[in-house]
Amino acid sequence: MARLLALILVAVVILLQLKLWVGAGGWREVEQLRATVAAQAAENARLQQRNAALAAEVDDLKSGEAAIEERARAELGMIKPDETFYRIVEPGALPAPPVEQEPQP
Repeated sequence: MARLLALILVAVVILLQLKLWVGAGGWREVEQLRATVAAQAAENARLQQRNAALAAEVDDLKSGEAAIEERARAELGMIKPDETFYRIVEPGALPAPPVEQEPQP
């Protein structure tokens, strides 16, 4: 009788161990879920930083005229009415103008 009880207990322990290691909700699945959670946490942190930067830009655009002016100058090339615009072109930045040849008779 004691031997049968010991065999039953060993079988139960083996079944529980199998479920722990390979069954649904087992150790492998827990490790996969931990990796997924870590990846999602990293993505969330990246998106929170992006959201904070965008929120700061929105606040800056709502409150300050300087930010609007800066964007207009940088992105649209706008200048104020009393300003003069100078463009500095580096040598070699533009191709040389074509040389016109005289027509030959």
